[in-house]
Amino acid sequence: MSITTVINAIIGDLGFPIVISLYLLVRLEKKIDDLTNAVTDQDTNKKG
Repeated sequence: MSITTVINAIIGDLGFPIVISLYLLVRLEKKIDDLTNAVTDQDTNKKG
């Protein structure tokens, strides 16, 4: 089963807007974690 077949099946079952929303959430999660770590590091550097 190819990746395009899997993607088409997911879009067919869930709908295009839901699939795009899930993709963006997964993609942005790492960037949000990186920003959280950067803010925490800055806060730690200010205190110490």
